[in-house]
Amino acid sequence: MENNTHNYVYDNVIQIDEATESRKYLAKVFTWMFVALGVSALVAFEFATNASLLSLIVDPVAGGFTGLGYIALFAPLAFSLVISFGFNRISYPAMVALFLAYAVAIGVSLSILGLIYTSGSIFGVFLSAAAVFGIMAIAGYTTNQDLTSFGSILSTIFIAIFVVSLVNFFIGSQQLQYIVSFVFVIVLIGLTAYYVQMLKRIGAGIEFGTQESKKLVIIGAFILYTTFINLFMSMLRIFGNRR
Repeated sequence: MENNTHNYVYDNVIQIDEATESRKYLAKVFTWMFVALGVSALVAFEFATNASLLSLIVDPVAGGFTGLGYIALFAPLAFSLVISFGFNRISYPAMVALFLAYAVAIGVSLSILGLIYTSGSIFGVFLSAAAVFGIMAIAGYTTNQDLTSFGSILSTIFIAIFVVSLVNFFIGSQQLQYIVSFVFVIVLIGLTAYYVQMLKRIGAGIEFGTQESKKLVIIGAFILYTTFINLFMSMLRIFGNRR
């Protein structure tokens, strides 16, 4: 009887500690995510409101992308690959620098949205995407259901649709882009819950203060930031009002 009581108390202490560590980790993850969003917003605003800067990525005469514009458009993909596969080789300061550079590159890419969509619809869709993301993040954090298998399926679908979207970038099919955007929104909504649950579990077993734990915070922020940006862009393609 005495042993059972001690085990019960010990088990609950471990659970409380894990919950505390998870919240601590996720708080840092979301802080860095919001920092990246702020950087992207400032860069996007600066380029969108400065004609000389905007002309560096969009040809004011022809209306298409300049060489630098194409680099800015595909630079986030390069940063994404380096951050994803360079975890063990990159130091924490370098990881932070890459993440912030990634946010800057995203901001430059987002600056052209003002040329395509009305400012009111951009703001409205951003708030809607933030609300959807927040709801699914809470769902992922609070659910007791294991989303691992669900997340694996969605990740596979996401990769397939991403490849299709890259091909369609050169084809230019509006109908296919519309379909891809719908699929992206559905997949990203599910992935948001899955990623938050995954990061919650990582936070429960993390040892704070090490280089690895610090880099895991940046990786977590990178995952959620990228998910939100993709969700926002996909929703904007569907619901945004064009100029």
